Amino acid sequence: MHNDDQNLFSALRAALPEDLSGIAVETDQGATYSWRDLDRATAMIANLLQSLELPEGARIAVQVEKSVEALMLYLATLRAGYVFLPLNTAYQSAEIEYFIANAEPAVVVCSPKNFGWVSKIAFQAGTRNVFTLGEDRSGTLLDRAVHHGDVHTPAVRGRDDLAAILYTSGTTGRSKGAMLTHGNLLSNAQVLKDYWGWQPGDVLIHALPIFHVHGLFVALHGALINGSPMLWLNKFDPQRVIAWMPRATVFMGVPTLYTRMLAEPALTREAARHMRLFISGSAPLLIETFNAWRERTGHTILERYGMSETVMLTSNPYRPEEGRRGGTVGFPLPGVGLRVAGDDGRELPAGEIGGIQVRGPNVFKGYWRMPEKTAEEFTADGWFKTGDVGKVDERGYVTIVGRSKDLIISGGYNVYPAEIEGYINEMPGVAESALVGVPHPDFGEVGVAVVVPKPGARLDGEAIVAALKAQLANFKIPKRCFVVDDLPRNTMGKVQKNLLRDQHKALFG
Repeated sequence: MHNDDQNLFSALRAALPEDLSGIAVETDQGATYSWRDLDRATAMIANLLQSLELPEGARIAVQVEKSVEALMLYLATLRAGYVFLPLNTAYQSAEIEYFIANAEPAVVVCSPKNFGWVSKIAFQAGTRNVFTLGEDRSGTLLDRAVHHGDVHTPAVRGRDDLAAILYTSGTTGRSKGAMLTHGNLLSNAQVLKDYWGWQPGDVLIHALPIFHVHGLFVALHGALINGSPMLWLNKFDPQRVIAWMPRATVFMGVPTLYTRMLAEPALTREAARHMRLFISGSAPLLIETFNAWRERTGHTILERYGMSETVMLTSNPYRPEEGRRGGTVGFPLPGVGLRVAGDDGRELPAGEIGGIQVRGPNVFKGYWRMPEKTAEEFTADGWFKTGDVGKVDERGYVTIVGRSKDLIISGGYNVYPAEIEGYINEMPGVAESALVGVPHPDFGEVGVAVVVPKPGARLDGEAIVAALKAQLANFKIPKRCFVVDDLPRNTMGKVQKNLLRDQHKALFG
C-alpha cells in the first residue's frame, strides 16, 4: 500500500469543474444532474455501504439496467474503497449463481423485477445484503441511501489495490474474474485523455452499456477525468444520438451502433459538423462501415483495441494527418508494450502473424482466485498473452486477425463457443455439438450451432435454440441450429471449425 492516495475516485473528483452547479449529465428523458448532485449522491451511497460494516476488499456485485444512479453506485463503490463487480443485464440464473458463488460478494444490487430469484441465490450463497435499483430511481438502495449524510471522505487506496473485477468468459469452461486495480484504471484514463485530445468544452454522448469495459471505463472515465458533461442514453437510439450531435463532440460505440446510425437518413455531414471524434471498439469494424461513415459524415472513425484484462492497449492516432487506417487498431498506447510471438514464444518480425502479448501499467493483477490460470496467461518475462492473433506492420500499426480460440464477437459481446456447446451437449439425445461464428450484417457475427444426435435420437434444431433461451443471455443464443450426422475432423480428431464456418458463411449475407 502506497502512502500516496491513488483512489481512482479521488482523481476523478479532483478533475471536476470548480463550479459544481453546472450540468454533469443530461438524460434522454430530459432529467439533469449537476456535478454537485453526483458528488452528494455518491457520498450518500458510500456512507450507506460503509454503514454495513463490510469486510476489507468487499465485492459489490451489480446487475441493474443502465441509469445515472447505477453510475453513481459505481463511483460510490470506488469512493468507499470497495470492489465493483458489474454483471451483464442479460445473464440468467445459472450464470448469476456461478458469479455469486465465485466472487462471494458482500453486497448484491439487482433490478427490482429480479429481486425474487437473485436474492434467493445471494442469500443461499451467504451474501448478507441485497438491494434493488431500478432505471426509474426506484428501489431499496436509494431508499436507504437517502437517510445517510451527503459528505464523505474517500477511502485511501494504493495503486495496487483492487477497484473492480470484470468477468470474462473462459474459452474453456467457466468465466474468469479479471482483477483491475485503481492504478490500472487511472493510468489508462490519463493516457487516453492526452492521446484522444480531450479538451475544455468537450461533451460525450454516452450510449453504451455500463457493465462492460467500453462504457464503464473508457467512456465514463474519459468524460469525468476531463470534467466533461455527458448526454446519456439508457438504451441506444440512433435517431436520438444523431439529434444530439450538434450539442456534443465525442461519441464512442461498438460497430453495430455505427451501422444502425448509417441506416438513418438524418445522418449527414451537417448533423455531424460539430463533432470532434468518433471512436469504435469491442469488435472488429468492417472496412465497409469505416468507408461509409467517412463518406456520409466526413469523419474518420478512430478504431482502438482493448480487453477486460487490460483496458485499452492500442489506438489509431487522434490527429487525422498521422493516419487513421481502417482495418487496423493503430499503435500501442504510450506506456504499453506490445509484441507478436510465434508458437515457440519467440518475438516475430513485422508483418508476421502470431499471438499478441502485452505489458504495461494498465495490465490486470490476475484472475480472481485462479492463481494457476493467471500463471498460465503470463510469459516467464511477465508479458500477458491476450489470446488474440494479429500482426504489426513496418509502420507499427497493429491488426487483429482473430481469436486464438474461435471466439465469436456478436454485437460487441464475447461469445465463447465452449460454454454454449457445454449446455447443448447436456441436452437429451445430443451426442456432440460445435458452435461457429458466421458473418452477420447487423451483429458483425453470430453463432451457428451444428449438432450430432445420439443413435436413434430425433433432434429438432429450433427446439434446441428455444431450450438455450431459457438458460443463457440472449447474445449467446445461436441464430440457427443444424442437425447433422457427424462433424468434420482432422487426423488428430479435432473438429475442423474452419470447414463449418465456410459451409455456413453465406447464411445471413
